[in-house]
Amino acid sequence: MRLYQQLVLFMLAATVLPLAAVGFLLLSRAEAELAARIDAEQRAQAVATAESVGATMMEVVDALARSAELIDWQAASDAETQGALRLLYGQSPAVSAVLKLDAEGRPLGAPVFRAQAIDGHPAFSLESLDRLVRSIPVQTLRGGGKGQAALGSAYVHSDEGRSAVAVAVKLAEGEGAPFAVAEVVLHPLEAVLRRRLGEGLGRIDLVDEERRVLASTASERRGQALAPELSAHLLAPALPLTELVRSFRVESPARRVSVARVPHGMRFDVLVEVDESTALAPVHGMRRTVLLSIGATFLVLLGLGALFTRRLNVRLAEVVRGAEAYGRGELDTRLKVSGQDELSELATTFNRMGEELEAARARMLRWNDDLRVRVEEATADLKAAQAQLVEAQKLAAVGQLGAGVAHEINNPLAGILGNVQLLMLDRGAADPDLESLRKIEQSAKRCKEITQNLLRFSQQRERAELRPVDLNAVVRDALSLTEHQLRGDGVALTSVLGDGLARVRADPGHLSQVVLALVSNARTAMLNSPEKRLTLRTGEVGGFGFLEVEDTGKGIAPNVRSRIFEPFFTTKDVWSNVGLGLSVAWRVVTEAGGSIEVRSEVEQGSCFTVKLPKA
Repeated sequence: MRLYQQLVLFMLAATVLPLAAVGFLLLSRAEAELAARIDAEQRAQAVATAESVGATMMEVVDALARSAELIDWQAASDAETQGALRLLYGQSPAVSAVLKLDAEGRPLGAPVFRAQAIDGHPAFSLESLDRLVRSIPVQTLRGGGKGQAALGSAYVHSDEGRSAVAVAVKLAEGEGAPFAVAEVVLHPLEAVLRRRLGEGLGRIDLVDEERRVLASTASERRGQALAPELSAHLLAPALPLTELVRSFRVESPARRVSVARVPHGMRFDVLVEVDESTALAPVHGMRRTVLLSIGATFLVLLGLGALFTRRLNVRLAEVVRGAEAYGRGELDTRLKVSGQDELSELATTFNRMGEELEAARARMLRWNDDLRVRVEEATADLKAAQAQLVEAQKLAAVGQLGAGVAHEINNPLAGILGNVQLLMLDRGAADPDLESLRKIEQSAKRCKEITQNLLRFSQQRERAELRPVDLNAVVRDALSLTEHQLRGDGVALTSVLGDGLARVRADPGHLSQVVLALVSNARTAMLNSPEKRLTLRTGEVGGFGFLEVEDTGKGIAPNVRSRIFEPFFTTKDVWSNVGLGLSVAWRVVTEAGGSIEVRSEVEQGSCFTVKLPKA
């Protein structure tokens, strides 16, 4: 494990992990305290809402009871009874219908109601009359006095989704006295619920014993059944006053709920419900802040650790570099010394060791230099003598070859040349053999020039005779001598001679020898090639006339390409001469102020380009 990684692990274990553990412990405590505070506030809100609901309901009941107590119902005529019922109907806009019943709970006369909602009163349908009659608690009022009121059970109109409760008021003294029954709708209580909720988050529901939502701050929930996970926690019908409020938590999604019983004997419960993620949002925000802080702290520590280890690694790398340099023998290397720590002491020790080693090596090198100078002096003398001997042997061999050629070839050539010239004198201009005799004469003269070229390479002679020469004519003459041999070897010959080519400055005889040498080398290189194609091109470029001789032979290896113009060097598979063709060609071209360029690929062929200055 690298130093940087170890440092990161150390910082993680020493700082980040303890900080994260303490932070999350504090957050857990804060979350628990906040949850307890939310439960307490919810319970207080549930109790206050229940009291407000109870007070609102009791206002309606008291108003009905006071109004009924002021009327002499037994002495009133039917018309007066209807007027009194309309008086009760107008006591509260929450009243949707008023009906008079006898002691047995049977209707007496027509009910007072509106089929359509008018003046704030809800609409009422005669189809709901039977449910209203069946929901009144007349048994509890038979022994009561005039004006005594009682609440019936709540019910929901299935067609409208509107919840209501029946209120019964005794109209006279005695057990056989009639009753007035009013239907009080509960959805106006939603204004009370919304006022208690205020700007807070969550929802407040008013539910009955059958776990139905009678009123809610979310109006769409009115008339719906309460969720099972909430119903299980509702208050029992008979509980002591100290247990009329409770808080609990449900899952899916996580919510915190408080429930309180509506006072004054009403069998309703108020549920205050808030989403836990919303209620605990401050703690969750703190948790994200702590996580971000820990992450930022970790990144800062990583950055500081990276800077520290980078500085340390740079200094260690400097020490390693110095050690590697000493290992390579670079004893003049010195380390930078900075600071007063252990690495500085190590660098100082390295520098002292380098100085001592460098001094010892300097003494050894002085001894080696003295010995090397003496050996080099002796070796130089030996090499000079050997080079002179080799050059003398080469020159002697060339001289012997030239003398032998002059003796063995020039004499027969003189006879051939003389006889040909005699034959030419005996022939007329129209003789068909005259042209052949002229070619024989030219060939004999060229053979004589070849022997002179051999002598010219190794002997000091006068400069060649340079004059304007038609390069195309020289190429045609050379090909006329070798074309038959090339086609006999299966070589496809192609000559592309430039039109209107300017004359070049060269020795015509020597230039012919250059062309023949290049063509001969190309033919030899293609002896074993599957494709034998020789191309000669002439043209002009940049004030020079050029000749290209391109073949498809075996090519020239890169490792010997620099030696092809050396005397006596050859790459031919079958040795045929002493390797003077290219060396003589190079000497002829350079004396004329030109150059020879070579382009070759192994097994692909070669291309020799001869450039000569224009005349």
